[in-house]
Amino acid sequence: MSLVRRATTEDAEEVLRLRQVMIDALPGGDVSTAWHTEALPSLCERLGDADGDFAAFVVDHPERPGALAALVAGTVDYRIGKASSPHGLSGYVFSVATDPDARRRGYAHACMDELLAWFRERGAGQVMLTASPQAEPLYAALGFVHKPDPTMMLTL
Repeated sequence: MSLVRRATTEDAEEVLRLRQVMIDALPGGDVSTAWHTEALPSLCERLGDADGDFAAFVVDHPERPGALAALVAGTVDYRIGKASSPHGLSGYVFSVATDPDARRRGYAHACMDELLAWFRERGAGQVMLTASPQAEPLYAALGFVHKPDPTMMLTL
């Protein structure tokens, strides 16, 4: 039996907690948790839609009942097709986090395996993510490669 399971609405607060662990580790990360209350209803809605374009996979914390040890979340997005993805479906991984006291046990790798299988089931032709230096070895082991990408962002 796999340690990994699909997150449910009952996991929403823990999903937000682990997302905050990831955010706190990023350069310039916002350590405020005030946004959690506003984010919770939307997250619950997404977690409750098993057929939607969002999925989160988790591992329960082995030493702390009710807590999560690891989280991986992603979406399937439609973009106009191209040679490497004619149907235009792309996976995007945007939250990978392991509780600090549960690291180095393979939980993030196991969750990523499940998320990648979910992307394949939905027909995604490619998967994209932004990697921190600490996470690059995990992604490289899964086959991810660097792509020169002139990504820009506008905050609305």
